[in-house]
Amino acid sequence: MNQPQLIDRFQAKFGYAPTFIARAPGRVNLIGEHTDYNDGFVLPMAIDRAVTIIGAPRTDRNVRLDSANFDAINEFSLDQQPLETSIIHPWSNYVRGVADAMHKAGLTLTGFDGVLWGDIPISSGLSSSAATEMATTRAFAAAANQPVDGVQAAQLGQRAEIDFVGVNCGIMDQFISSLGKAGYALFIDCRSLAYDLVALPPGVTVLVVDTKAPRTLAGSAYNERVRECAAGAAALGLKSLRDVSVAEFERQRAKLPDLIARRCAHVVYENQRVLDAVQAARAGDAAVLGQLMNQSHDSLRDLYSVSSAELDAVVEIARAHPGVHGARMTGAGFGGCAIAMVETTHAAELHAVMARDYPARTGRTPSIYACVPSAGASWSPL
Repeated sequence: MNQPQLIDRFQAKFGYAPTFIARAPGRVNLIGEHTDYNDGFVLPMAIDRAVTIIGAPRTDRNVRLDSANFDAINEFSLDQQPLETSIIHPWSNYVRGVADAMHKAGLTLTGFDGVLWGDIPISSGLSSSAATEMATTRAFAAAANQPVDGVQAAQLGQRAEIDFVGVNCGIMDQFISSLGKAGYALFIDCRSLAYDLVALPPGVTVLVVDTKAPRTLAGSAYNERVRECAAGAAALGLKSLRDVSVAEFERQRAKLPDLIARRCAHVVYENQRVLDAVQAARAGDAAVLGQLMNQSHDSLRDLYSVSSAELDAVVEIARAHPGVHGARMTGAGFGGCAIAMVETTHAAELHAVMARDYPARTGRTPSIYACVPSAGASWSPL
């Protein structure tokens, strides 16, 4: 839905005109998977798909939200403490969770009416949840007419996801949705929250393939991986896996049970791959960056066990195509999306080949789209 359509929907649902628009993008992660909750390094980019909230402040402390995606309205009061999750409208829990986190942080909250809509495929690994959280922080900022700090907003979104939704996530998804910049990926240190802009090598396109395979995080092996990494770090006497080099890990890995060692090996080597990928991107070396992406996927498949037959099919089809520098799953895995970094001159042909070959291998029809690095979350008056 475009902005005029959302404004019309708001007026039809609530009977008056909206006064602000808030938006936040989804993301793809180029490399650095399952490193964020280990205090590690990541290299995501915000994409040109987003969650938008068209809204207006209320004179009371109620929040009324109309989801255009689900065609459902949910209402809650900011005065209800603690806020409760909604079983009937689980999509609203990301908004409720942000309200809860902002309240606990002592921030001013004003009720608002809003229409919420996104063109990020849900449960696809492109962070529609983080985009919803970051759009919500901007909607509350707009309703109260107050500024919002981008880093703090990301931290609040992470708290909402962990404490309210129940997913023990790192901060990457919220951070890139909050602070992305058009034309750049973002190199993030998930411990210090220091970040830096990184341009992609010239002449490449990031093609995203949604496998359309079912995927959930809260009820999946995601939290199990978090626990396995924590167990490995503790066994090695570390605060987190961020604190061990590749060489030192190899000297110590015999102390770990085989399963825990494989999980930890992925994280330790993945952190190094991110550092190497940043250097390759800054040197304009798409070939080396692509090799690192390939290694990342193989590690996620073989050591971390979070890939799937559908994700592997996308990667294998892409790697066999001319002009593809690298391909990997993106996001937490267990379904969702994979990406290919392809020479722009070959992107349309890869799109056609993927649309033909992936259904033949999996029986599923993918969604395929090229993405460009886009701006992070914002709000403005209408």
